[in-house]
Amino acid sequence: MPLFPNERNVRTTPEGLLWEPSERWVRGRKGDVTVVDSRHPVLVWEPDLPVPCYAFPREEVRTDLLRPAKNPTPGKHTGSQIFYDLEFDRELVENAAWTFPADDLAGHIAFEWFLRWGSGLDHWYEEEEEIFIHPRDPHKRVDAMPSSRHVQVEIGGTVVADTHRPVLLFETGLPTRYYIPREDVRLDLFEPTDHRTGCPYKGRAQYWTWSGEGEVPRNILWSYAEPLPAVSPVKGLLAFYNEAVDIVVDGDRLQRPITPFTASLKA
Repeated sequence: MPLFPNERNVRTTPEGLLWEPSERWVRGRKGDVTVVDSRHPVLVWEPDLPVPCYAFPREEVRTDLLRPAKNPTPGKHTGSQIFYDLEFDRELVENAAWTFPADDLAGHIAFEWFLRWGSGLDHWYEEEEEIFIHPRDPHKRVDAMPSSRHVQVEIGGTVVADTHRPVLLFETGLPTRYYIPREDVRLDLFEPTDHRTGCPYKGRAQYWTWSGEGEVPRNILWSYAEPLPAVSPVKGLLAFYNEAVDIVVDGDRLQRPITPFTASLKA
């Protein structure tokens, strides 16, 4: 559950939802059509999800493109019973939107953002900046800080990175990530893959896979070629999943953390 430094803006519903108004201008587009154009969005945190979603006043949504869901999915969102399919340009996206049952959120519609669930819209923007995967949590910090710590990375006893000029990325709720200049990484021991991910705080990442011996998860190494401005110091640098490699910082071997990524890392 998120921590709120300014609880005066946060409301709680009987269903266990937390929500607060946002002052950001949010737009969602399907193809060339703007489906959501909201200057009065609210951020909603569901009890079992670590990240927020947006809900929008109906009058700021193209409801003419929504149809009652043919195959609604009750239980997918906290207490929600009303779901909508998005019909656009002869395409039907099932359960693209829904309403929360809370009286406080009556008259609001939420849309799917998570890629693993399928997203109703193609692009989302906060002000003029495109946002990926989910809305940014205003109570979360992401800081990228250049450092002179001595960082080494090992895979199966082989040193694959060694640097005195890392950039440390501190992100609320996750272990410190160590971003390393390419010249200090044995990139010849890795192969590029077509795997790509997006992050609302950092941008889009490309990946590499270990080509040596041993059972090592795929896509263990990544980089942001064009990171978002807030984390510009990591541009072009390389980072490893602490959960699956051995990292030594100033002579201290770090314990491998258990995070939401641990279960998804497969050899």
